[in-house]
Amino acid sequence: MWSAARTGTRTEARVRGGGFFERVYAVVRQIPRGRVATYAQVAALVGVPRGARAVGWALGALGCARATEIPWHRVVGAGGRIAPRTGHGQRRRLRAEGIRFRGERVDLTRHGLFPGRIRGGKRPARSAGC
Repeated sequence: MWSAARTGTRTEARVRGGGFFERVYAVVRQIPRGRVATYAQVAALVGVPRGARAVGWALGALGCARATEIPWHRVVGAGGRIAPRTGHGQRRRLRAEGIRFRGERVDLTRHGLFPGRIRGGKRPARSAGC
């Protein structure tokens, strides 16, 4: 199981408390067809607001058998980004569910589960030169 770098943090206690991955899978199973949630939204629903990366690890740890029963493809990055490693398969599955894209991103205003309502931890602003 995943653990935080700092011992004694609330995040570590939550994840190590057993069943973090199972809690992630339970939330992801509830995302309806034609909708998506971000990693940060799933983390907030699981009770680990800054655990977006851990949600990614949980979904990445799905075996082939479980990947067919858990709609992992309905979880996207911030702003509707799709991970480069799963991109083509994820995009194909989402399009099959009627999800539309704006360029390379999922249209979260149309297909987001909680557009703007549930947020994970804050990210630092990027500079214009990046």
